[in-house]
Amino acid sequence: MKLKKLYEAAIAHGKSVDPRGEDQVLRSLESVRKEYDGLSDAEKERFDVDRLTNPYSDSRILCGDEDTEIKSALVGIDMETPEIVMADRLRDKGRKIDLIWAHHPEGAALANLGGVMAMQADILHGFGVPINIAEGMLESRIKEVERGVLPTNHMRAVDAAGLLDFPMICTHTPADNCVADYLQGLFDEKKPESVGDVLEILRGIPEYAVAERSGMALKIISGGKKRRSGRIYVDMTGGTSGSEDTFEKLASRSEIGTMVAMHLPEKHREQAEKHHINVVIAGHMASDSLGMNLLLDGVEELTSQKLEVIGCSGFRRYKH
Repeated sequence: MKLKKLYEAAIAHGKSVDPRGEDQVLRSLESVRKEYDGLSDAEKERFDVDRLTNPYSDSRILCGDEDTEIKSALVGIDMETPEIVMADRLRDKGRKIDLIWAHHPEGAALANLGGVMAMQADILHGFGVPINIAEGMLESRIKEVERGVLPTNHMRAVDAAGLLDFPMICTHTPADNCVADYLQGLFDEKKPESVGDVLEILRGIPEYAVAERSGMALKIISGGKKRRSGRIYVDMTGGTSGSEDTFEKLASRSEIGTMVAMHLPEKHREQAEKHHINVVIAGHMASDSLGMNLLLDGVEELTSQKLEVIGCSGFRRYKH
């Protein structure tokens, strides 16, 4: 398939499982369209027109011709210069690689990571936190993340891919939406009684089972196995960790008893413990791998075409 078709299918599938729901995703795109229509001609020339159809600023075609035919891809969680040099070595050895496909953002997608974090307010609102409070909590955290990426050499890997003549894309939030939707649906269906039951459900998923065998065990960092889980909140999309104040609001305004996350900063863990919310860390690479696998499944279904996938950088292909 063409690179553009593959990329558009990835974005479309990410939107179809967005935890905000289709209506809110459409409203966010309409807001961007109004912003664009109000710009001067000079401002429109500088505008990233991908924002008109793609609500995820951390997912982009980073380099390469959109009409490139893609039959195989080297897919990984972090695809940086070492992985791209590895791709070139594999190509020298006769391995066909048409595309570098990263999960974590690089290039312009990394520079604009903070742009997707506003969606967390709508997710929290869906769990009972008033929207004005959710937006207020996130505002300072979004600015913190935006400042954090300012000094990053975000074009380093993209330049390497371009020099070695590899097209490159990254799909961060679309894949994160996939894992959040999948796990939330699973927990809502199975209704685990205890935090220990949450762990056992995760262990039934190949990505987590393999991670545990490799030494990356599931961890309870707040609460304990025998604690009742209550309602479960899967916190795995929206750019990166939100505000530590989230736990106070979830404890006082929702029935959330347990959060399942990829990772959590220490100051967030302390707040979870303070407000008696159980936290299960499912694992970063395992969760990202699950999200990318679900996204690849969705792309193949939408395009009715199979892609040869070579996994690396923490990613292993499993079909769901």
